[in-house]
Amino acid sequence: MKVAIVHEWLAGLGGSEKVMKAIHDIFPEAPVYTFVYNEKNMPDEYKSMDIRTSYLQKIPFAKQKYQLLLNFMPTAVEQYDLSEYDVVISSSTCCAKGVLTKSNTLHICYCHTPMRYAWDLYHEYIADKNKLLRMYIAYSMNRIRIWDRISADRVDYFIANSKYVANRIEKTYRRNSKVIYPPVDVDFYTPGNETEDFYLIVSRLVSYKKVELAIEAFNELGLTLIIIGGGPEYKKCKSIAKDNIIFKGKLSNEEVRDYYRRCKAFVFPGEEDFGITPVEAQSCGKPVIAFGKGGTLETIIDGKTGVFFYSQDVKSLKEAVLKVESDYDIFDKQYIREHASKYSINRFKAEFIEFFNQKLKEFNEK
Repeated sequence: MKVAIVHEWLAGLGGSEKVMKAIHDIFPEAPVYTFVYNEKNMPDEYKSMDIRTSYLQKIPFAKQKYQLLLNFMPTAVEQYDLSEYDVVISSSTCCAKGVLTKSNTLHICYCHTPMRYAWDLYHEYIADKNKLLRMYIAYSMNRIRIWDRISADRVDYFIANSKYVANRIEKTYRRNSKVIYPPVDVDFYTPGNETEDFYLIVSRLVSYKKVELAIEAFNELGLTLIIIGGGPEYKKCKSIAKDNIIFKGKLSNEEVRDYYRRCKAFVFPGEEDFGITPVEAQSCGKPVIAFGKGGTLETIIDGKTGVFFYSQDVKSLKEAVLKVESDYDIFDKQYIREHASKYSINRFKAEFIEFFNQKLKEFNEK
């Protein structure tokens, strides 16, 4: 049985790349088809994969500015010749699910989210653009939405990374899906012995992550906040932060784990489809202060493994932080750790293999 994996881009390590890696571990001989591959930004374990890029790889700026090539991605993904494969597994946040397969090829899509900027976050995405750019985006996104909806019919079976995303798949594509939560390396992220007086964010610095909200709240609170990660909003975030907010940039997994272990609590101000970093923090025994919407409602137990705030404003976030400050003793490190252990890599692989075998059998019996 020949299997191929399709993933949008390999330009930096994020949650979807970790999921793709776990799927590749199950099918180690499978080639990985991707729009662009920036080898220097990926860990060594990806470099041993058979990675096959699209024609977009040849565009000079594509490795760094691949997001600007969205209009070309539907055409690019349809150029992958997958006719020799019995099974295609797409790992999709954007266009990967749109591959063309033969009628006797099984296509399973692990959907991290329907395309955010085309659907749920469209109006937020265009809000700060000038009039001319908004007109261009409106025309472009109308065509993208039509293609995105039609291309969903090319998938035989969907997997969603959370109940939240499963609901969005049903709303956007009118398709059912099986929820299999992403893998978290709970064997690597383990508790330490010390807790220091600082709060922590580990995030790409992009607007929808709402890191600016946390900066504004901690500016007023005066408590120490350490921010790990880089991105296009780095300079803006740093420019509005007071001295109690420390930026560490990009760090190794070992360094990030050290900060997870030592922080007082983890702060997660954005709305995510699942959210791997809050589970990593819990795996290290630390409570999470999270916006109470999206995937975090499925991974955090309010009052036991963290605290929710339900309005994305400074006042609401400050109240949640002060609750942790005053009631910190209610959080049990071992309980938090055991809760996070349910999201292990081995659990993911077992659930994925079970689903795969079941759907392969159903497909072949049609």
